[in-house]
Amino acid sequence: MQPDQATQLRQLESQLAAEYQAILSKKLNLDLTRGKPSSDQLDLSDALDGILKGNYIAADGTDTRNYGGLDGLPEAKQLGANIMGVDAANVLVGGSSSLTLMFQVASTAYLFGLKDAASAWKNEGEVKFLCPVPGYDRHFTICEQLGIKMVTVPMTSTGPDMDAVEAMIKADSSIKGMWCVPKYSNPTGVVYSDETVDRISKLGKIASANFRVFWDNAYSVHDLVDNAPQLASILEATRRNGTEDSVIQFASTSKITQAGAGVAFVAASAANLAGFKKALGAQTIGPDKVNQIRHTRFLPDRAALMAHMKKHAELLNPRFEAVLSALSDAFEGTDMGSWEKPVGGYFVSFDTRKGCAKETVRLAAEAGVKLTPAGATYPYGKDPEDRNIRIAPSVPTVPEVVEAMKVFVTCVKLASVRQEIAALA
Repeated sequence: MQPDQATQLRQLESQLAAEYQAILSKKLNLDLTRGKPSSDQLDLSDALDGILKGNYIAADGTDTRNYGGLDGLPEAKQLGANIMGVDAANVLVGGSSSLTLMFQVASTAYLFGLKDAASAWKNEGEVKFLCPVPGYDRHFTICEQLGIKMVTVPMTSTGPDMDAVEAMIKADSSIKGMWCVPKYSNPTGVVYSDETVDRISKLGKIASANFRVFWDNAYSVHDLVDNAPQLASILEATRRNGTEDSVIQFASTSKITQAGAGVAFVAASAANLAGFKKALGAQTIGPDKVNQIRHTRFLPDRAALMAHMKKHAELLNPRFEAVLSALSDAFEGTDMGSWEKPVGGYFVSFDTRKGCAKETVRLAAEAGVKLTPAGATYPYGKDPEDRNIRIAPSVPTVPEVVEAMKVFVTCVKLASVRQEIAALA
């Protein structure tokens, strides 16, 4: 590097450091860590309170206040079907959290088997899961809790790198599953292409016995734009390819109605549901059917669901625009960062230069802007290139997002320039 370039770098570092000190003096307290609905979004579902008006009887005559109904109410199954685009007959309705259902299904497959006792993963020695990265940290936590080894697969603009996925599965019989967030993937916002969905549906033909794809369709109706990209039906693809038992789908109303009091769903083949219900029946006498019927009266059909989600989009859009505008203004045409431009979901994924993510997050935290820890989007919290940062703009107000992004941009630049200067030493 030429001496004048080094001087320019140090001058830029001095300027950025001064900007950073000015930010520190503001004593900010802003949070971009988790993809939670804002209070304004939660207000959209206030009508749930009192909606029953004393009528607790479901369409089939069930008194929802009582025990029973392991599968869930028929109308709640239909709500799940409306969200996931599946047949109501394939749906089981749980409590408030799809993450709980994922853990329960994974635990059942590991300890007891979804087919029979002989099919339990624990019988097969080391068990591995494929994890597209960057991905969802809570999926990784489930694997860690069960002692399942995680193997990473790169995410592309059309979904997981399927050449790599197929090669790994063919070569390693200990791979028993794969995590997928197929629409508005967490955190990249990628929507799996039709080809990717079809290739995933065929994995059951080349994988070892008892392989399952965990299809976490958390953002299936969380569009931010009209004419949003459509996700091909994994159910139709597995039926077409004779692999229906190889995929288990999950969804919930957690980011549709009330995040802490929603309804969760699992959709699967009759065989998978039978295996899961055998274990589930030992854990509960039945789910919260009162909450199920509240939700079905609030969202009685697909049209009501989509009209409700349009209101969410109206609240979320300005927040995402604030993030994407700040990134574009600061980094377009530079090598300091790259990012996806999602049109749905809850996150923006940003990649710094190699080796700058942790320092960016540290600087931001000192300046009063909390970000998800660098590395959280990789198994075991270890991003091998220390690049990926997940930005979650849903909770702060739009002005707060604008302010937080000013801090973020300054921190990325400062971390990048200091890395360049260190490389000169």
